Amino acid sequence: MRRLLLTCTSLIVFCALTAPMAIAQNSGQGAIGEADDKKVTNAGFILIAFFPIFIFCMSMLQGHLEKRKDARKAATKARGSSTVWKGGW
Repeated sequence: MRRLLLTCTSLIVFCALTAPMAIAQNSGQGAIGEADDKKVTNAGFILIAFFPIFIFCMSMLQGHLEKRKDARKAATKARGSSTVWKGGW
């Protein structure tokens, strides 16, 4: 819980500190200059590449975690029923 709180707090502080850089001036120019067609197209290509890569990485992570869960279940089952207290009434 402490790690989650630290992560959320860090994210909020980071966003608060970097938000002024994204504010555009009255001329329509932001921190990286005027938003012309090339920059918009490149940003679109970055998004097109990001989402499949993100989905692939998250799928691999989930598969790895499922293998760990299955291995833990198999180890628990292999130990069998012992006299060790397992909880419950």
